[in-house]
Amino acid sequence: MKLYIAEKPSLGRAIAAALPKPQQKKEGYIEVGNGDCVTWCIGHLLEQAEPDDYDPAFKKWQLAHLPIVPKQWQLKAKSKTRKQLTLVKKLIKQAHTLVHAGDPDREGQLLVDEVINQVSLSQHKKQAVERLLISDLNLPAVKKALNQLQPNTRFVPLSVSALARSRADWLFGMNLTRAYTLAGQKSGYRGVLSVGRVQTPVLGLVVARDKEIAEFVSKPFYEVHAQVTTAQGESFWLKWQPSEACRAYQDEQGRVLLRKLAENVVGRIIGQPASVTDLSKEQKQEQAPLPYNLSALQIDAAKRFSLSAKAVLDCCQSLYEKHKLITYPRSDNRYLPKEHFADASNIINAVLNNGVFTAQQLTAVDSNKKSRCFNDSKVAAHHAIVPTAKHTAAQLNDNERKVYELICRQYLIQFMPAYRYYQSDVEVTIAGGKFTTKAREDIDLGFKELMGKKAKQDEQCLPPLTLGQLLQCDDARIDDKQTTPPAHFSDATLLSAMTSIGRYVKDTQLRKVLRDTDGLGTEATRASIIELLFSRGFLTRKGKSICASEAGSALISALPEQLATPDMTAHWEMALAKIAEQELKYQDFMQPLTTQLSDLVNQAKNCDAGVFSNIKGPAKRAVRGGKRKRARSYKAKGASKAQA
Repeated sequence: MKLYIAEKPSLGRAIAAALPKPQQKKEGYIEVGNGDCVTWCIGHLLEQAEPDDYDPAFKKWQLAHLPIVPKQWQLKAKSKTRKQLTLVKKLIKQAHTLVHAGDPDREGQLLVDEVINQVSLSQHKKQAVERLLISDLNLPAVKKALNQLQPNTRFVPLSVSALARSRADWLFGMNLTRAYTLAGQKSGYRGVLSVGRVQTPVLGLVVARDKEIAEFVSKPFYEVHAQVTTAQGESFWLKWQPSEACRAYQDEQGRVLLRKLAENVVGRIIGQPASVTDLSKEQKQEQAPLPYNLSALQIDAAKRFSLSAKAVLDCCQSLYEKHKLITYPRSDNRYLPKEHFADASNIINAVLNNGVFTAQQLTAVDSNKKSRCFNDSKVAAHHAIVPTAKHTAAQLNDNERKVYELICRQYLIQFMPAYRYYQSDVEVTIAGGKFTTKAREDIDLGFKELMGKKAKQDEQCLPPLTLGQLLQCDDARIDDKQTTPPAHFSDATLLSAMTSIGRYVKDTQLRKVLRDTDGLGTEATRASIIELLFSRGFLTRKGKSICASEAGSALISALPEQLATPDMTAHWEMALAKIAEQELKYQDFMQPLTTQLSDLVNQAKNCDAGVFSNIKGPAKRAVRGGKRKRARSYKAKGASKAQA
């Protein structure tokens, strides 16, 4: 019997549908026509053991126990899915061949590998495990994947990377959460002060932004604009560009801070001759942006529809598992394999059939146009999120419809012409001063038409100009402006910060490496990290703005800088990627990490916990009702989820 082990029931059912009939649905698995079976996990069937599973003394939180570093790591069955775990292990023992069908990412690889490793199997049977990679649950795509099985041994480094991440998160989450919670208790704080290598730097970003806004002092600055006229009476405006001699009166952004300087410029140029000293007019084009990965989709959905990262992910899971209208959603990739191009016509027809766009809207869509997104060298474990070729009459809810429409649009524009326009840049010299302006004139909207852009020119239309042409300065004005603070984070900008974390990393060398690569967290975890910080009471919403709470701000002020900034976790993500690529060994990652942990625990023991003295923790509300058990369970839950 060949046994297929899927990550979740929906994937198991999709695999079974592509296997021989007739089939018998049993409790927890499906037996197919040729005697093979399909079973499934329900997410993680196993989880890291709690500290008191290693030693009962660890059940009570005490500083003297820290740091807790297991000598022999243990996994335990999750209580809610223990029955399914027992069944899967039984089927593994009975099978002659195993097919690993976890999701095509780091966590999906580890999730099924952990279950297989719980069963005592011969080395030969372990080596013979096959890997099934599915990113589209529709029947033709699943059948195609079943014909492309790979050796599971090829993905061992990916599993080791996930294992290292899991254990490292446990070490930091369990130990530092206990350390800072106990420190907070000394000052009367009753809640769990959870610390995690991803959640804490994210909180640190928000706290730093809030502080920057609170401490911001607005300053006036001044811009000078000149109106010039041609001999034919055609006028346009330009902006003054201060020279190096004005540097002493400017801020670091080059803004003029002295009004008298601006008044002097206005007085010198009005009524003076001018000449065109630099001129260019180029025809340019802009290609369509690539299809979505999860973060890019979440950012756009937040901007357009004010949807939270979790809401978008929930919609994607439903569109993928329930409706089968999109490919695997937890993707970090924005490219498609070249072979996917053959499905373009069918996918476009499905989008039309499903009523997302009308045929008139898609007149410029050409299924034979091959965009830069079809690139095998850029595709890793999974590809971009795109629509499937499934025709459906199913009614989507409002949020599902919005997310599906975004995914469809981003795919369709790959088959549309580039946006073409003229870009004009003009430099005019007046009384020795330099003034510039730019103008853009649309030629062909191309893909932007489907994005909702309307044909228009800039408000200022430039007249025909030649290099050296003489003009006259007829008027000038000073625009009085004020510097403004940065905006509070929103769902879109916080996600963008997490995906482009290099901008916030202080280490210059690390920032260069991260500029186009790793972010804070993964596509699959970013939404849950943000939601976790809200549930902990560390973040609050004020309209569309995300701000830190009193407790969140206090926690960051009590932590050493290396925990509150992204540098450390950025180093981790780089190292984990190297483990997956077999460029770094597991032990070379874990050994220095445990040494660093001891230092951090000692800093926690000596931290200034007074910052929590006037802050009420959520545990006080949890205890209401009179039972201490609720408070203890809250503490345990807080610790177990602190690993992120």
